[in-house]
Amino acid sequence: MAKLWDRGTDLNTEIERFTVGEDTLLDRALIEADVLGSIAHAEMLSGIGVLTKEEFRSLREALLEILQESQSGDFEIKREDEDVHTAVENALTRKLGDLGKKIHAARSRNDQVLVDTRIYTRARLLSVETELLKLAETLTDFADRHKEVPMPGRTHTQRAMPSSVGLWAGAFSESLLDDLELLKTVYHLNNQCPLGSAASYGVPLPIDRQRTSDLLGFDRVQNNVLYANNSRGKIEAMVLFALSQVTEDLSKLSNDLILFSVPEFGYFTLPEEHSSGSSIMPQKRNPDPLELVRAKSAGVVSRLLRMIMIVRNLPSGYNRDFQDTKKPLMEALGTTESCLKVVRLIFTRLRVNQDVLVKSFTPELFAADEALRLVAEGTPFRDAYRDVAKRLDELKTGDPAASIRKRTHLGATGNLGLDHVRTRIESEIRRIEGEGDRLTKVRERLMKRERERGSGARGQGNRKA
Repeated sequence: MAKLWDRGTDLNTEIERFTVGEDTLLDRALIEADVLGSIAHAEMLSGIGVLTKEEFRSLREALLEILQESQSGDFEIKREDEDVHTAVENALTRKLGDLGKKIHAARSRNDQVLVDTRIYTRARLLSVETELLKLAETLTDFADRHKEVPMPGRTHTQRAMPSSVGLWAGAFSESLLDDLELLKTVYHLNNQCPLGSAASYGVPLPIDRQRTSDLLGFDRVQNNVLYANNSRGKIEAMVLFALSQVTEDLSKLSNDLILFSVPEFGYFTLPEEHSSGSSIMPQKRNPDPLELVRAKSAGVVSRLLRMIMIVRNLPSGYNRDFQDTKKPLMEALGTTESCLKVVRLIFTRLRVNQDVLVKSFTPELFAADEALRLVAEGTPFRDAYRDVAKRLDELKTGDPAASIRKRTHLGATGNLGLDHVRTRIESEIRRIEGEGDRLTKVRERLMKRERERGSGARGQGNRKA
């Protein structure tokens, strides 16, 4: 079948291979989005008289057949197709003849790939948010179970003050919830409909962009048709930045676990079923998943930088450079989701060695406590600080559990505020479930097959023999 841009000339084979790149593989993830976008576009075209109602019904039935074929592994995107958009339109033309050629009226592959990517990203962001909340919930429960287990607090990696396992775990839970705010923001920015912008300059037809946006469940139309194309790569970069903050938190958390589980610390014991061994040293139990989380977090940042560099100095309008924004986005979404799942799995079986933690407390950890005891008796803090500094070798190890319980102000070891955190998590879970239900209804509405008598004919008069 012909390429959508076919002018009647053949493209050099090497040039074709180079320009197609990995789209035939990457676009497999966009087939459903392309089908849904095409159904909505066709319904809008029927609303303005470019297609008849019967033509729209035939196109929708054929598009749903293509979706079923893709789900069963019978739909292929070939190199000569270049991308999912051409593959779907060629399949429509095979099924419906000339009617299949009508689907592209009033749109370009430019706004097609934009809407496909945004539908795909929308769904993947919800999955990432869901996994983030699962981990935040796991960490909050872990913090609650170990809120009175003492743990040396550290600054500059050195021993600092009494802390607790609960404070440590709770810190990461709250950090992830801040990351969630970034994810919500980029979800909102991503959830605007670019269809109708065509090749950046609109079309001389009375298309109803709001109708298409509503059918696809977007929050709003992306108004300026030139900005719609200019925003490609920009919005993806914002998504990648939000993902990078999630994976940076996971990297820090993984690094802590790796450090605190080495025998010299022994604060935690990693689950044996989540640790691999050595091919030469029988005793080894390696924290490979956590080390890979650290590495993969760097990969997400590198994809962010790649995205920014691709679009940083492009002229307005569509540029083929945009093709290379697809892969880093898809990879980063997948990486972030898998890292969240892995870290959560480890925390479900992580063992806390309370005896080791308590025994790791040494006198200097109580130096600040001693200075503040003097302050409570009326000594100015700076004098108390100097007094304790002069007699550090006289300090004795205090009661770690009593020390962390005394810290009762908001957010400290004796008052972690976990109920507030749980309330926030539960509220966000409900929000995501509600949005998921809304998008399911959008999808079901677009995919609802016609029940009218005679609709099964699917425009047979338009079929090629």
